[in-house]
Amino acid sequence: MTAYILRRLLATIPVMIVVALFVFLLLHLTPGDPAAVIAGDEASPAAVEAIRSRLGLNLPLWQQFGIYVSNLLHGDLGTSIFSNLPVLTLVKQRLEPSLVLAVCTLVVAISFAIPMGVVAAWKVGTVIDRVVMGFSVLGFAVPVFLIGYFLIYVFALELHWLPVQGYSPLAHGIGQTARSIVLPAFALGMVYMALIARITRASMLEVLSEDYIRTARAKGVAQSVVLLRHALKNAAVPIVTVIGIGLALLISGVVITETVFNIPGLGRLTVDAIMKRDYPIIQGLIILFAGVKVSVNLLIDISYAFFDPRIRY
Repeated sequence: MTAYILRRLLATIPVMIVVALFVFLLLHLTPGDPAAVIAGDEASPAAVEAIRSRLGLNLPLWQQFGIYVSNLLHGDLGTSIFSNLPVLTLVKQRLEPSLVLAVCTLVVAISFAIPMGVVAAWKVGTVIDRVVMGFSVLGFAVPVFLIGYFLIYVFALELHWLPVQGYSPLAHGIGQTARSIVLPAFALGMVYMALIARITRASMLEVLSEDYIRTARAKGVAQSVVLLRHALKNAAVPIVTVIGIGLALLISGVVITETVFNIPGLGRLTVDAIMKRDYPIIQGLIILFAGVKVSVNLLIDISYAFFDPRIRY
């Protein structure tokens, strides 16, 4: 087990090196001189050269990459060009709303999607199955921003149950935070929920056709035990896999959802940095999102060994 975890851990190192190389080259592959873009159209050649010197753009490419990697290893994601604040400080200021939104979205999606998929597989071919599959298709097809605007119109503008936009920090109370985050979490969770429910149903259908399931039923084992203890556990590997793969949807969806609901999180920070062409912030956020994605995939790979011990070898 330890050797398996170490192998998976070592496999993440070249992935992060490739990501760091891509993020570093992002600044240099952008059309035009980054220093001229930062300085503006009216800047003098001396001002542009001063920016190039401050950013180290006049050094050889290999030396710039070495400095960049060294800074990353020391936890330095760079400094914002416009606010002159460390990127890590800006990330810390915006982390709470995005983290709360992501966690609530995961809880909503998994809590609803897995039971939906299990019931659809159990009642395959019935009205329940068709409703679940219809929801899965619809939820995956409709854009996140459209779902968000629909929820705002119904629950905020028409029913006045929830606030239209904004985020209430945890320091103001969990109740206020829950009111401000429930609509964004459901808007973002719809797509994620549709994906998980569809894969759960397909995986459960495959497992429910196995001989040991028929044997358990012939022995008179309760239906709930057959579904949850025997079938769901053995169908867990594809479900856990799609949860990890869907994290990419979650990260990209956070950017859109925070824009729609005016949440001051990392998504809004990303949009603002792109609009201002604040390259250090863009680079730092890409590294951060990639690190989260790789870490989650690592945890999912490790979890395989608990669901199916044969994977360890």
